[in-house]
Amino acid sequence: MRTGIAELPLHPGRAPAWLMQRMARLGAAVVESIIETAGHGELLLRLSDPFWFQALGCVLGFDWHSSGVTTTVTGALQKGLDDRRHELGISICGGKGRRSRRTPDQIRTACERTGLDPFPLLRASRLAAKVDSGAVQDGYQLYHHVFVLTSGGEWAVIQQGMSAETRLARRYHWLGVRVKEFGVEPHAAIACDGRGPTMDLTASASEASRTAMVELARMEPRHFEHEAGVMRKLRLPERHEVLLADVSSKHFASIRLKTYEAAPDRFDDLLEVQGVGPATLRALALLGQVIFGARPCFDDPARFSFAHGGKDGYPYPVNRAGYDRTIAFLETAVARAKVGEPQRLEALRRLDAFVRQDRSSLPDRPVRMLHTPHPDVRGVSRDRQIELPF
Repeated sequence: MRTGIAELPLHPGRAPAWLMQRMARLGAAVVESIIETAGHGELLLRLSDPFWFQALGCVLGFDWHSSGVTTTVTGALQKGLDDRRHELGISICGGKGRRSRRTPDQIRTACERTGLDPFPLLRASRLAAKVDSGAVQDGYQLYHHVFVLTSGGEWAVIQQGMSAETRLARRYHWLGVRVKEFGVEPHAAIACDGRGPTMDLTASASEASRTAMVELARMEPRHFEHEAGVMRKLRLPERHEVLLADVSSKHFASIRLKTYEAAPDRFDDLLEVQGVGPATLRALALLGQVIFGARPCFDDPARFSFAHGGKDGYPYPVNRAGYDRTIAFLETAVARAKVGEPQRLEALRRLDAFVRQDRSSLPDRPVRMLHTPHPDVRGVSRDRQIELPF
């Protein structure tokens, strides 16, 4: 799988209505063609791939280098598939800001329609959000959560956070079939413009820390308070990653009672305790480090970079006629395949096989994506992406 860095600028603005309408139609056609040719599992696999997701944003004509690609692309797919959820067996729940709060109700509605048990799906949605806001403490506040659900119960999550300090975004990809434990390296990928100080409690290197945190959570409060009292007399290094002040809050004391009553057996169980958030996890991680010597991992888990903008005419204006031809091609291909004329979809299959073969021939070394200006034939400056194996 390709890894690397894409250093590209952010672009402001919103997608105009005429573009959003086309994005919805083309997005629905792309989704339908993938489902028809390869099934729901392949669609979720691609959505969990940050490179493919980014490419989809380019194909739809939006934000080839802007963090807005996350919210706009998922919004376009939602709009394009809204009336075809039952037909295609795919539901896209949640969204940006307040829309993310509708995710549980939308999951329940989808389950009522398909006969699925909503409990494990609601748990997956809730824990995915809790992991990326608490178990991975990277300074990015979640504001976008989308849960993609198939009629067979398969799922994927695409969510995004924003750093208040840098105003940079970070995108988190999840693929349900790959998640064995929510608290142990559950991500398909994490994409961001840069890396920074992070406490990653889901890393393999944090296994001892997770075990210590669960042990502390099960500890009777009176014993716990004694250990915490001893800790307050300690002097930690100035650059200690977790603040000792996290241990002394009254809120933490009340949460400790909840964790004791819940008696979690695993880190996943601890994450599910109501009220256990970033501050509680930081405190338990610190206590586990000092009492048991179990240091959590502080390596940033981001492995892919993205930066995003197109809607504003850069690097060149959207070709509306060409866009409409692409929509017509995919919609016609799917329609013809359904009545026994699969030639066009077979061409898409061959193209996909060629791309996969080309990707497999790439070197294992990381690929750095750069961009350099070159003149358009019309004299308009546009950027070209060049991939160089280092």
